[in-house]
Amino acid sequence: AIYLALSRPAVLGVAGPILGLWFASPAIAWWMSRSLAGRGTRLTADQGIFLKKLSRKTWAFFETFVGPEDHWLPPDNYQEHSAPVVGHRTSPTNMGLALLANLSAFDFGYITSGQLIERTAKAFHTMEALERHQGHFYNWYDTQSLKPLQPTYISTVDSGNLAGHLLTLRPGLLALPDRRILEARCFDGLGDTLRILVDAAGEVAPAQLVQLQKDLASVSASGLTSLAAARLFLGGLATSAAQVVGSLDADPASQANWWARAFARQSQDALDELTFLTPWALLPALPDRLSDFRGLDEIPTLRELAGFEGEWLPAIEDHLSSEATPEENEWLGELRRLITQASHRAKARIAIIERLAQQSDELADMEYDFLFDKARHLLAIGYNVGERRRDSSYYDLLASEARLSTFVAIAQGKLPQESWFALGRLLTTAGGKPILLSWSGSMFEYLMPLLVMPNYEDTLLDQTYRAAVERQVEYGRLRGVPWGSSESAFNTIDVHLNYQYRAFGVPGLGLKRGLAEDLVIAPYASALALMVAPEEACLNLQRLAAEGLEGEYGFYEAIDYTPSRLPRGKLSAVVRSFM
Repeated sequence: AIYLALSRPAVLGVAGPILGLWFASPAIAWWMSRSLAGRGTRLTADQGIFLKKLSRKTWAFFETFVGPEDHWLPPDNYQEHSAPVVGHRTSPTNMGLALLANLSAFDFGYITSGQLIERTAKAFHTMEALERHQGHFYNWYDTQSLKPLQPTYISTVDSGNLAGHLLTLRPGLLALPDRRILEARCFDGLGDTLRILVDAAGEVAPAQLVQLQKDLASVSASGLTSLAAARLFLGGLATSAAQVVGSLDADPASQANWWARAFARQSQDALDELTFLTPWALLPALPDRLSDFRGLDEIPTLRELAGFEGEWLPAIEDHLSSEATPEENEWLGELRRLITQASHRAKARIAIIERLAQQSDELADMEYDFLFDKARHLLAIGYNVGERRRDSSYYDLLASEARLSTFVAIAQGKLPQESWFALGRLLTTAGGKPILLSWSGSMFEYLMPLLVMPNYEDTLLDQTYRAAVERQVEYGRLRGVPWGSSESAFNTIDVHLNYQYRAFGVPGLGLKRGLAEDLVIAPYASALALMVAPEEACLNLQRLAAEGLEGEYGFYEAIDYTPSRLPRGKLSAVVRSFM
């Protein structure tokens, strides 16, 4: 440009625009390479509250049924009709989802980190004792005897789901030491439980509950930055919650009483966790001359707490050797003991966390050679261990729940990358948009892997997710019902009065014939769709709740509109099961 300006200035008029673009090219390249801004979620405040209450009710299932009776494994389902019965069996997918449910419950503030660690450790203890084949868990186990159910079978999808969930759990556990031992999420979770209690109590709700709601909302908004304030608030909350349980004028077996006890238990658990990790917070007020220790009133992370012994004990020793009064020496001596105790507890907890993270890796370590066809670069549907026979059919569609198995196995170095590209990409259009075909057109196939897999905007998979949800919404509108077809139970029972289960989907999305013959809507399909189209999915969940699909533990399994399976005069039948 300088040369042209000096030697041939007349040419600059022609070359100027090109030179301008050349100079601007770095900025243009930077602008074009920026990530596209994602579309923000536009849920109303009431919808946010609705979803929070739904998540808390769903956690109540795990809170109630995942316990010592089933060796801390999740039972497959709880069926209300025709008589209350728990399905004491579980699968690898169930185990993986239960482990992530524990982590989610901590994230939402329903349980403490100590409870998360305890529940995970107990589940891992059981899982390590289960019979396996080349690292794979069998398709079904009796949760009480812990024996595999016959026939002993390895499901590729189930193994991939469990491995993916275990690998997702690991970083969640490893993040615990660097989080504050008390965060705003604790009060948010208490608020969700309290809202359900207020709804359940109805007109008999004590006036005290309204004040508790205001107090929790205030604390959630402003936060508590000191141990003293946190302990004072949680202590008052636990006392008030216990009083509510005693004053509630309702049937002891009612939902109001259940949620009152749950709120009281949750409040006390939060207080106990704080007391366990920071026992010095119970000491009398700090003596005036010992202002150097005011930093102990800040809420630490677990890792910071583990270092308190080295950080604070030298300062305590300095004050003990100075001209302290007998009362101050006594206070300092007790502080030294409690700081040492708390530091040891934090170190022990971190060690447990690291061991659990290692166990997550070990339990996710499975061999795939016996499931893998090297010529096709595909995984078989499964493997019958008793007969030592690999299935002759393969998962060959990208729009399948089995893509998580392939993804995880490639990430672990167990399968070649060619396996990903061997998955079929049969395309169709829905609403004028390209979409990958699946086998049954179910939400489970399209969206289940997205729970733990990364997503990249404007890729073929991302477009497929959105188009699949749009097609499901359109099909529900066409049939005049809520939308959301997926694998689920339906309104047919066997000789043991158990609901039957199979895949349902939307015509046009699946290769399977006869998809239009059944019309079964599963609320969990809309819950999955919250990841893709949150506004539409939340509206559909609210519609389902208004139509009576919400029960004691969140949404019922499904609602069946198929005429051939309905009692005379009925337009639908609710599948009264929680899975």
